[in-house]
Amino acid sequence: MASTLHSFANAAELAANLADKVSGALSAAIAARGEASIAVSGGSTPKAFFQALSMRDIDWAKVTITLVDERFVPAGNPRSNHLLVDANLLQNKAKAARFVPLYQPADSVEEAAKLATTKSAEIGIPFDVVILGMGGDGHTASFFPGGNNLSVALDPQTPRGIITMDAEGAGEPRLTFTFSALEDAKLLILHIEGEGKKDVLAKAEGNGEEADMPIRAILRRATSPVEIYWAP
Repeated sequence: MASTLHSFANAAELAANLADKVSGALSAAIAARGEASIAVSGGSTPKAFFQALSMRDIDWAKVTITLVDERFVPAGNPRSNHLLVDANLLQNKAKAARFVPLYQPADSVEEAAKLATTKSAEIGIPFDVVILGMGGDGHTASFFPGGNNLSVALDPQTPRGIITMDAEGAGEPRLTFTFSALEDAKLLILHIEGEGKKDVLAKAEGNGEEADMPIRAILRRATSPVEIYWAP
């Protein structure tokens, strides 16, 4: 599947333009069916975008926000993606949005994944917007090269929902949406920053196994072209 690259002079310009794009998509979904859904990535890259989006004039009470993946840590943990979203996106006008976390209090990450799958079933699928990031190793969401559940996560026959992922270098066990839950989003965006990430992207767009660079699964098999937003 062909992708579209949108390049910007700096991160601030990218954040503003991406916020415009996403707010338009969410507003269009609300106009069409009375609600909208978005799944966002964690890490430090989306902070400025989250802050810009939180100020946009959207009927936020009709928007449901969730995460594409999460560490198996409580929301107050500094490494929690929930904490990142709470501090940067669920602010200003976006305070009115509904947030569905992936972390669920449970005795094991496997049980948390089951609870999160049940909870996420309340969200309209396919998502109106999915925003992914990409690591220097070519991972996206928590689809890590060498991950113990990678083949299951990337299998389009794996049911929509949340599964667990453990991988060297990932830190805590992860909760991640399956490929089948992300690949048919009406608007699928890859948000990356830095010259190094552009080099990783070029490698991912070449020949090679999806297991070696899982972002390839998204770039190759998403049901609509991936919109890539990049700034140095």
